[in-house]
Amino acid sequence: MNKRIAHNLTWGPIFIIGIIACTLGLIGCLHQEPWLLDQTSNEVLIQTSFNALFAEKINSGLSLYLTTLYKFFGMWLITIGSLVIGYVYVTRLGTKVARNSIFLILMANFLATYYLAFNYLSSSSLIAILHLLSFFLALSVFFSKYLPD
Repeated sequence: MNKRIAHNLTWGPIFIIGIIACTLGLIGCLHQEPWLLDQTSNEVLIQTSFNALFAEKINSGLSLYLTTLYKFFGMWLITIGSLVIGYVYVTRLGTKVARNSIFLILMANFLATYYLAFNYLSSSSLIAILHLLSFFLALSVFFSKYLPD
């Protein structure tokens, strides 16, 4: 395989992972009620509807709490995505150490996310995005085998 093509197919998918993370973070930060983006799986998890939950007087501040929590999570995704983009841009994953470091970190992160998703949010639409991200990671790992050490 052409070394240049293999190199582009190694760093490109990881770069896309960073872009997707930033995009999801922006959506979480900009949405008025971000917990409703995955409403069905959230309601399955809490075993009640948001309408019933917010109807209780004791939960009057819950929407503000959830908004803050989701916006913090969105900021975290933007930060992680930016770090991935920056790391890939600076290193271009040109060394084996650079590639293996990011591969190991992303694999550990995705495995933990799969655990949480399948155990707590099994009906979430975000699982499809996790599959897509995993595909990009696998693609990058596969093509990195064609690069010299």
